[in-house]
Amino acid sequence: MAGFILVPIEELDAGARPNLQELLGVMAELLQKNSLTSAIPVDSSGKVLGEEARRIYWSLRLLGVRRIPASRDKTVPIELKLEDLGFYDDIDPAPMRVFRDTMELLYRGWPTPLVGLRSLSGDGFRVWAKLEWYNPYSMSVKDRIGWYMVKQALENGWRGDKVYEATSTNTGMALAAMAAIHGFKVRLYIPRVIQKASDTLLRALGAEVIRTEKPLTVDLLEDVRRDAARDRALHIDQFGNDANFLVHLRYTAKELELQLRTAGVNPRGIVGGIGTSGHMAAITFYFKNRVGGTKIYMVQPAKGEVIPGIRRVETGMKWIHWVKPDAVVEVTRREAIEALLTVARRDGILPGLSSGAVAAAFMKLRDRGELEEGDYVLVFPDNGFKYVEQLNEYFESQSTAGN
Repeated sequence: MAGFILVPIEELDAGARPNLQELLGVMAELLQKNSLTSAIPVDSSGKVLGEEARRIYWSLRLLGVRRIPASRDKTVPIELKLEDLGFYDDIDPAPMRVFRDTMELLYRGWPTPLVGLRSLSGDGFRVWAKLEWYNPYSMSVKDRIGWYMVKQALENGWRGDKVYEATSTNTGMALAAMAAIHGFKVRLYIPRVIQKASDTLLRALGAEVIRTEKPLTVDLLEDVRRDAARDRALHIDQFGNDANFLVHLRYTAKELELQLRTAGVNPRGIVGGIGTSGHMAAITFYFKNRVGGTKIYMVQPAKGEVIPGIRRVETGMKWIHWVKPDAVVEVTRREAIEALLTVARRDGILPGLSSGAVAAAFMKLRDRGELEEGDYVLVFPDNGFKYVEQLNEYFESQSTAGN
């Protein structure tokens, strides 16, 4: 091998993947530089040589690079952009919206739309919403992690017939869809505060539903772990499974960068809710390192409030502690509902409660004078059609107050 050659990344052997947190520094540097300055040394069998080269290999692979420059036995200086290595190849939408199956409907349906909102724009602000409810299974951002957690489990050799998980609805719907496609069974544990419609939706998709008396999804984790161990089921664990972070790093953040580039937009900030923290931690990591100059605002429920899909930092989440958002904004359920109604009645789309919370947080920051004028992206996780019960409660309370 003279110099280096580009080879498909999966053809090389770098051994077991290091712990993801150990790779964050390398991944950050690659995103910042947008280039690779040395080929990966390999032996005659394609085995990657040296610990540093292994970390670079795995970092590139997790970022979604398709090809890798390999050199025989020694390091060779090069200068290749990430784009030269297939960095954006994952973002491959079907141009005429024809899909061979419902799995392709998911990942070749991306990017999810990025749309301007007139309801929140004006006075020097231009606001964009990324509509994650265009995902097909749960009509939410959670389709991404349901797909990727199962995909990685299968790639790592799992061949079981049962998956157990705690969910507040959307991840459960995504996993139920994966169960239907792949032929396993899924049992879903949901907290008592979740809307009753969830039981019907999850059962319609073929899931077994266990409604509990505990108020938060995270409160159910020990029960799920215990039952999964007893029944030899896979507890796929959206709260600790790094596929949750990685799918958003490799797909969601990358497609948002391309969409903004297409629109000619350099965003001042991105606003999104904290649930498991996977999508906003990945977006923060990506934009802080690759784009720069973009502030990140995360949203949590105010103390004592329940907003489906988001929760407070102190209730425990993993990936938010890997990044540094510029601010965390608190929102009440009433504020979330009133903000979603503002969007619905001006733009004609119906955001969900967590999307409403994101809109409310943006409005708070803007009205308090904490934002510079410019473009802002709001990540809307799902739509409002699962939350008729909460909307009815709000309208009834308004009617009572009016009387």
